Order: sequence, then structure tokens, then C-alpha cells
Amino acid sequence: MTAPSELADRLGLAPGTRAIILNADDFGMCHAANTAIVDLLTSSRIDSSTVMVPCSWSPEALAFAASRPDLDVGVHLVLTSEWARYRWRPLTGSDTSLVDAAGFFPTDVLSVEQNASDEDVAAELSAQLQTALDAGVDVTHLDNHMGSVYGLVTGRDFLQPVFELAARHGLPFRLPRSMDGVGENPALQAQLDRAAAAADASGVEIIDRLWSHPFELLREGAPDEETYEEVRAGFIALLRAVPAGVTEIYLHPMVDDDELRAAVDFSARKRGYELRLLSDPVVLQAIEDEALVRIGWRDLRDLQRGSAR
Repeated sequence: MTAPSELADRLGLAPGTRAIILNADDFGMCHAANTAIVDLLTSSRIDSSTVMVPCSWSPEALAFAASRPDLDVGVHLVLTSEWARYRWRPLTGSDTSLVDAAGFFPTDVLSVEQNASDEDVAAELSAQLQTALDAGVDVTHLDNHMGSVYGLVTGRDFLQPVFELAARHGLPFRLPRSMDGVGENPALQAQLDRAAAAADASGVEIIDRLWSHPFELLREGAPDEETYEEVRAGFIALLRAVPAGVTEIYLHPMVDDDELRAAVDFSARKRGYELRLLSDPVVLQAIEDEALVRIGWRDLRDLQRGSAR
């Protein structure tokens, strides 16, 4: 296991602290996401969330975030639109390398890596962040939808424009230093090492590791589909495995209702389960029993901006 960086120490945490950031992705994707995430943020069941600015329900999410500058809300940088029935487009228009034949962001990361120009990516990501800032949001951090800027498929990444954007606005970015907990892949770890060095050179704070659990329910649609109790057991096992350092654990909590089921092609039930997880007394007790220290992205932003000064 890779040793944690000095991030926890620079944040003023005690030696050996196992710090976590519970982040809800996809704020603004739909009303079902907004309903869930607003409740989780205001009840302190999560530490942060990130808004998908190009999505139809982002104005609601941005208005809430602007009204609550005490909460940690960032921008979920978007270059893909993965569902069949519900799609979204670039803020920078359709005359760009960022769209498919229908004029939407492509459904898959491979298409982004193969077809997007660096200039179009930089312009679009800047527009997404600027839209959030113009809405009055005190943006705390940046992360990325579906990993479309990381170069995970072909190796072609868009991290440099992200780091430039993050450095210009004094924002940390969700990039893990380590593959710890997500499998052994020396080539990907070497890629992460290069990316982390570039982040450091840009003065952008990143985390030690990034964890989640399967996007879909195991055996979804089968008679023996994974139950809520099985999902909870897996999530608690993940919490118990968190090592020293700073780990973001990201989920996609949403209300499992008719709107969500009309928007997504699969995993609506899993989104509802993830909402339940974050308020489940058994999960909350596991966090307490493991002495996990919850922090927010604002802590990293303050550190980055303090270092810049």
C-alpha cells in the first residue's frame, strides 16, 4: 500500500488520521438528484457535492448552492452524456469537437479522448466553472464526470487545461495520488504519478485516494439482484478499509422516483440505495466506530489558497 502524502499533515490532522470526504456526484442532473443532495448537505450527511452545470436541473442546484455558501459545493466538469433518453449539450455550442452526431456530448469516454480538441475542452470546462461562479456559487473544488479528462481509455488526457483552470481560480481537483484500494495496475499508477507531479507543479491540491463502490447493482434485473443489505455490507467494508491519509468516497444519491427512472437506463434503484446508505444508523455507527475524520473540500481550498499567498 502506498504511503499517504503529507496532505493530512499540512491540513493539521493528527498523525495516522484516516480522513474521508463523502461527496455526492451529479448534483443538478435531475430533480431527483437535487432533492436527495440538498437534504444530505443540509443535514451534514455528506461533506460536499458537485454540480453538472450543463444539465437541465442545474439552475436549481446552483441557486441552492449560492444561497448556502457555508456548504461545500464544487463543479462536476462534464464532457459526456451517458443516458439514452436524457441528454445534455456543451455550454459552448454545437459547432465543436465535443458533440456527437446528434449534437450532444458523446455517451462514452473513448469518443471524448479520440475526438475532442484541447482548445474546445479548455473552453467548455472554463464556461462550466464560470457559469457556476456567475450564479453566485462559492465554488470549493472541481471534479470530473465519468473520468473523461483522466485519459483512462487511450491514455490521452485533458488534465493540463483542468490544472490551469484550477490554479487560476485557486481550486483543488479530484485526482488521486494512489491506486490503493482499486486494484493493482502499474501502468495506471505510473500515469497517476505523472499527473500528480503536474498538479503539484501547478499548485493544485489533490487527494491521496479516490474510492467508491460498483456503479450498478450486482446482478441487476436478475432474481438474485443485490439487496440493500448487501450494498450496505459492502459499503461498510469499504469504510473499514480506509487507510491513513485523505480519501474521497463518492456516491450518486438520488430519490428513486418516476423522474429518475424515466431519465436513466439502469441503476435507479442503486441511486436510491445510496441515498439510504448516507442516513443509515448502521453506516453512521461504522464511521464513528472506525474513528474516521470527515473533512471537506473547503479545507483543501483554504490550504491551496494559503499556500499561494
